[in-house]
Amino acid sequence: MSQFVLAVDHGTTSTRAIVFDARGERVATGQLTHVQHSPAPGWVEHDAAEIWLNTREVIGQSLGRAGLTRHDIAAVGVTNQRETTVVWDRRDGRPVAPAIVWQDVRTDDVVASVVERVTEAELRRRTGLPPSTYFSVPKLLWILDRVPGVRRAAEAGHLLFGTMDSWLLWNLTGGPDGGIHMTEPTNASRTGLMDLRAHRWDDELLDVLDIPPAMMPTIRPSIGEFGRAGEHSLLRGTPITGLVGDQQASLFAHGITRPGDTKCTYGTGGFVMVHTGDAPVDSQVGLIPTVACESVDGARAYALEGSIAVAGSLLQWLRDGLGILDDVAHSERIGASVHESGGVYLVPAFSGLYAPRWRPDARGTIVGLTAYADRRHLVRAALDAIALQVADVVEAAELDSGLKIASLRGDGGAAANDLLMQIQSDVLGVPVERPPMLEMTALGAAFAAGIGAEFWADRDAAAQYTHEPTRWNPVRDAPWRTEVRGQWNRAIERSLGWVA
Repeated sequence: MSQFVLAVDHGTTSTRAIVFDARGERVATGQLTHVQHSPAPGWVEHDAAEIWLNTREVIGQSLGRAGLTRHDIAAVGVTNQRETTVVWDRRDGRPVAPAIVWQDVRTDDVVASVVERVTEAELRRRTGLPPSTYFSVPKLLWILDRVPGVRRAAEAGHLLFGTMDSWLLWNLTGGPDGGIHMTEPTNASRTGLMDLRAHRWDDELLDVLDIPPAMMPTIRPSIGEFGRAGEHSLLRGTPITGLVGDQQASLFAHGITRPGDTKCTYGTGGFVMVHTGDAPVDSQVGLIPTVACESVDGARAYALEGSIAVAGSLLQWLRDGLGILDDVAHSERIGASVHESGGVYLVPAFSGLYAPRWRPDARGTIVGLTAYADRRHLVRAALDAIALQVADVVEAAELDSGLKIASLRGDGGAAANDLLMQIQSDVLGVPVERPPMLEMTALGAAFAAGIGAEFWADRDAAAQYTHEPTRWNPVRDAPWRTEVRGQWNRAIERSLGWVA
């Protein structure tokens, strides 16, 4: 009997394969980074073919390190960076252009052309999403209309579109030799083309935007069998029974099932999600109503999400861009060596501001510098900036939903920083909890796959061995929070209007 589940966790900077046992414990991991391409200002690209090769390699690494074969794996789950857009030829599996990453902002003019054809209000009503370079639809239109020959090949039925879940699923299940072209609602809801309430592609939008319907993957529930690994895979014949976007996978792993439950993943960006129940909540203050999950029985859950473009990558910038950190992990010790930031505020709007402000004209700004400030204060200001951006999203979610957020659950690489977690608790004025394992996106994909394959009966059965989280309580008072949030807002104002 197969005793393990394999999760493929494809992120913005790397791809991992993690083997989990029946207790939900990590057994072995394989991981490879992929190249970040930036051929022009504001452009961020990935080589989808490289990512597929890496995926095959990390699956082999994880199985080898665990001493397992495909016969030991009950099911496979896939989780992925969302919004990133790839178009490939169904005949040979080759991408027709580099994948355009969620961070990419080249498509401002495409967004403007979309709004000329479909009003912002109509887009929000249909899809829940505002017009933005963040989502998949302008990226897809850019590839269709700016890459020579692509539109003609798409209209001839030769090309397929997908976010990275669809790309990986198609290749895992055989690629040109019978690959399955599917997606699921947590990813489809981030394209700007899915009817948020019906969970199907909006045919009118496809028609108005001149997107060939034959390119689109079939949408099916997040949990349940999508297909089986192809004949040339190390996993040959293994069922793929979970497919879910990375942030929703994290939500699922945390066991967030009640309205008001909230998590933040501190990865390359920051991603705050607040569970809102079985119906979407329209946002009035810059958040995104999104699908949290859809199970095979059709049960649906929704969330409000606020995406922050720069979180953990801010610490990487201090290391690689400024050279004031030897290691990202040192930010905790250096930041803790000063009591506060010395009046320094750092707004990391390197490619504009995302939720809740959505200001593409903003750029990175450091204010409040005096001769007193040194690198310790800048490091502390960077940690403050991550926490303050999260607080802005949480405040917006409370306004939108009418819910009081009583605590925050954190995961992702930057959540390993104890000082950041304490700052987050202080800025929010609520407890912050961190699970023992930070790879909650992979765990959520494993849970979904295991449930889809009846390896576990349900989410509670999958998580019954979960260990107690570490908890931080606020040690600052309300007047301090008011002062810091006010100064942060002043710093934000000074970051705006730098790009015409």
